[in-house]
Amino acid sequence: MSATTDHGPATTAPPAAPAPGGGRRHRWLKPVIAFLLIAIPVGYLYISAMQSRAGSAPKREEAARTGPEEGWPSRVQRRIYEVAPPGRSEDVSHFEVNAWKSSSLYLRFTTDRKGLKTFLKRVGTTAAELRTGEVPIDQEQAAVVGWKIGSGEHWAGETLSHDKPRPTLEIAVNTDNPDYPQVFVVSTATP
Repeated sequence: MSATTDHGPATTAPPAAPAPGGGRRHRWLKPVIAFLLIAIPVGYLYISAMQSRAGSAPKREEAARTGPEEGWPSRVQRRIYEVAPPGRSEDVSHFEVNAWKSSSLYLRFTTDRKGLKTFLKRVGTTAAELRTGEVPIDQEQAAVVGWKIGSGEHWAGETLSHDKPRPTLEIAVNTDNPDYPQVFVVSTATP
């Protein structure tokens, strides 16, 4: 006897055909794919971080032995670290250190009075804002690239702090020869 409703005889849908090979066999696939989509990038970031952390110490030691690289930083480095020697600079050298939490560009150059004014204006300060006798680059930083930085009346410096991702600039200027000051900069970017 078939069941009837107010709208006529009741019909039942035929049972769904089982998926080929059984549906239970593929239930594990989605969790595995989700796990891999998370684990692979995290693993890659971890490995990269460890290589970066392990690689910075030997790089610093090498820089202390060989000194910084002669010449101007690349355009990319100048853009990231927001520093570039002015056009009439001499004795330009630089060195980049990449570490887990931050990266730094060490830059040294000699320029004339007008070049110093141009450089300071580009980075957002003036010679009047440099503090006489102050050298914000510490001895540990200077040792990374073999700089001999002192203190006294022929030195002036300033630290320019910015919000992330802009770098912090530590600037020290040696005016032993006031017509041709030597400029030392450590620009540190923190992601």
